[in-house]
Formats: sequence, structure tokens, C-alpha cells
Amino acid sequence: MTKKKQNPWGGRFSGGMDRLMERYNASISFDRRLWREDIEGSRAYAEALKRAGVLSGQECAALLKGLAEVAAEIEAGKFAWSEADEDIHMAVERRLTEIAGPVGGKLHTGRSRNDQVATDMRLWLRGAVAELRQELRTLQQALLEQARPRLKTLMPGFTHLQQAQPISAAHYLLSFFWMFERDRGRFSDLALRADELPLGSGALAGSTVGIDREWLARRLGFARVSRNSLDAVSDRDFGAEFISAAALAMLHLSRLAEDLIIYSSSGFRFVKLSDAYTTGSSLMPQKKNPDALELARGKTGRVIGNLTGLLATLKGLPSTYNKDLQEDKEPLFDTFDTLADSLRIIAGVVATLEFQPEAMEAFLDDFLLATDLADYLVRKGLPFRQAHETVGGLVLECEKRKCGLRELPLQVYRKRNALFAEDVKEALDFSASLAVRKATGGTAPAAVRKQIRQAEAALKKD
Repeated sequence: MTKKKQNPWGGRFSGGMDRLMERYNASISFDRRLWREDIEGSRAYAEALKRAGVLSGQECAALLKGLAEVAAEIEAGKFAWSEADEDIHMAVERRLTEIAGPVGGKLHTGRSRNDQVATDMRLWLRGAVAELRQELRTLQQALLEQARPRLKTLMPGFTHLQQAQPISAAHYLLSFFWMFERDRGRFSDLALRADELPLGSGALAGSTVGIDREWLARRLGFARVSRNSLDAVSDRDFGAEFISAAALAMLHLSRLAEDLIIYSSSGFRFVKLSDAYTTGSSLMPQKKNPDALELARGKTGRVIGNLTGLLATLKGLPSTYNKDLQEDKEPLFDTFDTLADSLRIIAGVVATLEFQPEAMEAFLDDFLLATDLADYLVRKGLPFRQAHETVGGLVLECEKRKCGLRELPLQVYRKRNALFAEDVKEALDFSASLAVRKATGGTAPAAVRKQIRQAEAALKKD
């Protein structure tokens, strides 16, 4: 069933839109989130129209006053939203015209919703990036605070989820600090590329009303104007980059979550999770489940899906604007919300984490020191490959005897290689193993102190 309704674009139509099509076509249910950016852009555009001689001073003042009233109504929750408005641009224009009268219809002179929405989204992205970078910084600060007192706290380092070499808890925590530092950098980088004003590009071919786009860019805080109107109205690279950066940040959160799920389990007990970020079982009274971590891990797939979906939407579009681009906002907004909440939750998990050093040290396997044994032989002149082979044989001997490397008699060592002497015991010490790895980026306390200073310096840059 159809109905006749007056749309801002309805002059060439003789019939009404199907009711289902109206709902299918409308984006007001989700793009209303852009109301601040839409009104900010419209204020600047009204001033630009005045500068171009399209609006009188009185008309511009009336529009600015009306836009302020619209903003106040929305802020106060008094704005009457209607699906009939189709999108945020038409909703604001409809209410502006009700307040200011026919002059409201002049605001769209030389402007298309194509360049309008592209501007709104870039303005929104500017704020979203700033907020996410701050949330990342908060999480990094929590990691740094947990790392500072744990330079000598021993824990097993894993590869392939098998015990590999001893590391410090501080070194482990800082490994995630640098992942999130890269994430902050990615958001900064994409913001630089997105710092470009499309407004004034019109529907696709540019403006005919003498808009000073360079002035408009300065007015809205953009670094530059877009250089091609066809590209400007269809470019959603910034959206894809934003979700891509967010997907990587979520991936890093997921990796941290996976580790902490394992380390807090009854098989490890390296850490205890706060009650504030865990839940229980409706059946099993003893359960304390790491739901915050599991949800962060699960929501990572959601954000990756948002990226895949947007890329699939963009991949086959002809130049220039197409309605498919309406599908960019929901994944963009959902990605922001998901990442922002996940960062806040995981920052809370990290800040309240209780390390259990006794449990971590008890978990240390002698075989973690196998590489140190090989290095011991290398220092005595044996080529590394031969040292590797020798120590591998000692590990096999331990497995046969069901003992650790520190329990093997010296004669067994010397039978494998005469270079072993009484001082081999010095190589079979977990703290000593930490201390010798003092090259930049290593797990030695001295190297980790340097790393902490570097981390502090990175956070001070903002």
C-alpha cells in the first residue's frame, strides 16, 4: 500500500512511497546520533552562505537562532523524532523550518545530503578517535601500574602454549602496552587522512553558489578541503580504516583476555580476577566465571564482522554516491560502542588484577632453563648447534629419569659434554636467567626498567 507524502525531493513524483519502502529507506533510527555534527555543519554552512551573498545577515541570524533551538530540544529530549523525516538531515531541516519559517528552506542551497553526511561522519569520527585514544591510554596506564612492582616477579613464558623461557610479570604486561600503543598510533594516522572537508562538493559535481570552501574548512577545524567532488561524496575509506584499526585493537584485547582466562583458571592460578568483572553459575555454587574477558574475546568477532561487512558494501560501488553507503553508519557506530566499552571493561580487569607470585613460581618447569644451559656451553666455546644438541639429550635423559635439570647429577652432564663443571648450577637459576637478558627489549629487570621509562614517555606525548 502506498500513500502520498510531501518529501523534500518529491516534486517529480506523482505517487506515494510504499509504507514498507519508507521504513526500509529511512536511516533516522540510527543516524540521529549525528545530530550534533549535523547542526555544527549547518551552522558553519549558513555562515558560508552569508559570506557568499546567498543569505542576508538577518536570514543567517534567523537560521543560527533556529539551529540553536533545535539543538536545545534534542539535548533536552524534547525533539519529536519521526521516521517520516527519513534521516537526521531532513529532521533538522524540518524542525528548523517550523521554527524559522521559509528561510529554513534556504539552508540547503548548493548543498546535497551527499556532501552533508560525509561531513557529519568525519566530524563524528574526530571525536570518536579522540575518545578511543583516551580509553586506550587508560588501559595502558593500568598495565604500566601493574608492571612497575613486578620487575622480578617470575613467571613462565610460553610459545605454542608450552613452557619456553622464564620471564618477569612486568615484561609480560608491557608486551600488551606496546600493542595498544600501536593501536593509538593507528587511530592518530587515520584521523590525519580523514581530516578533509567534503562540504561544498554538492551532490557530485561541486557547488555553484560561490562557497569559500577553504574558509569553511577552517571554520569546522579541518586541515584541508577535498580535492575532487566525485571522490569526496563517495569516500568511505575513513570508515573502513576506523573499523580496521578498531578490529586490531579488539584483537589485542582478545589476546589479553585469552591469556587471563587461562592464567586465572584452576589449572594455573597465576592471577585472581575481581568480583566486579566476574559472574557465577545458576547451578554450580562454586563457579567464578571470567565473563568480562570472554565477552571481550567474543565481541572481537563482531567487530571483525563489521569490517568485513563494510568492505563488502564498498567493493562494487560505481562512482559516485550510492544509497548503499547508508549501510556504513551502523557498523561504524557499533564498532565504536563495542571497542569503547571493551576498553573500559578490560582496563578495570587489569587495574583490579591480583597476581599470585607463589603460584607462578611453583609452576616454573626446569626445562625453561634449557636455553640457558645451551648458552652456558656457548660461553665455553661450543658452537650453538652442538650445544643445542647436547642439551636436548639432557632433556631426554630427564624425561627418562622423571626428574628436572637441576636434579641431574654432574656426572650425567659431563658424560654428555666435558665442558660442564660445578658452575653449571649458576645457569640453572630462574632469577639469573632473567638477569642476563638485558639487551633492549629483554626481560631482565634493568631492561624492563628502561622499557617502563619508554612507556611513560610514550604516554606523556599526548
